[in-house]
Amino acid sequence: MPSPSSSLSTLRPDLATFMEFDLEMLQNGFIATQVLPVIETQKQSGPFGKIPVEQLLKERETARAPGSGYARSTFTFTTESFACEEHGAEEPVDDREAEMYADYFDAEQISAARARRAVMVNAEKRAAAAVFNATTWTSYTGAVATAWSTAASAVPLTDVETAVSAVWSQCGIWPNALVINRRNFRLLRNVDQIIDRVKYQGFMDARAGNISVQALAQAFDLPYLIVAGGTRDSANEGQDTTFAPIWANTYAMVCRIATSRDIREPCIGRTFHWAADGSEIGGTMESYRDETVRSDIIRCRHDVDEKVLYVEGGYLLSGVSA
Repeated sequence: MPSPSSSLSTLRPDLATFMEFDLEMLQNGFIATQVLPVIETQKQSGPFGKIPVEQLLKERETARAPGSGYARSTFTFTTESFACEEHGAEEPVDDREAEMYADYFDAEQISAARARRAVMVNAEKRAAAAVFNATTWTSYTGAVATAWSTAASAVPLTDVETAVSAVWSQCGIWPNALVINRRNFRLLRNVDQIIDRVKYQGFMDARAGNISVQALAQAFDLPYLIVAGGTRDSANEGQDTTFAPIWANTYAMVCRIATSRDIREPCIGRTFHWAADGSEIGGTMESYRDETVRSDIIRCRHDVDEKVLYVEGGYLLSGVSA
């Protein structure tokens, strides 16, 4: 049976307000739009110009003699393209089940949360696959000296500083973020080198539970420490559940992330979002009626393309932990 057209579906903003999107992302440990900040597009797909990294910091002559003009310069750009793809998930709310369990929970809200989480998890997986990717960063990657799970001899401060210097030498711009998953965040709080640094930053008690994300960011001398906490079931349908982090244990990324909505700002990547078809970055919530199964169908959808832009703006650390 064909799916109903959008004219038959009803926008359900009430189902999108069960939690603010940014708060929900934070509570679920989803970091996709922090690492690849959103930029709104007017078209579903198309080309755009990207200034080559070697031209970003070119020096120019600025002296002007009386009677003469000012020095002028031009730049070339390479052509890149984006193509937003629609992603969505649906959950049926059966009339009979909704009545049976009405005293225990709101079936619509539960279905909306499940549909939205499915969309968010897949967006997170696409971002993680783009950023924690040794193939993409073939020329801009290196192994840590000692796995961060070896608390006594690991040197994460040294590893990250090496990566910071590498990014600067690659593009002339200092990185502003370290991206890790929550397991590696917890490991870092027990590393002797970290504890020694934190002790001299004004923390009288450097036990793991007192070392916050902000304290670690300060220890690494980076404005942003982005910690991924999202979890997925890596087992196939019908198999026993196997929990796995969406952002792999083995990698950490030192990079430049965007801090503005200017497409010209050098950064490792962006999430292109096309809203003209009703999409919202956090997922548009809709419902429609399917009488063949006597159910209201709850749907969440969005139109995005997660894209790496400046490979030179990142350095991928490998061998971080097993």
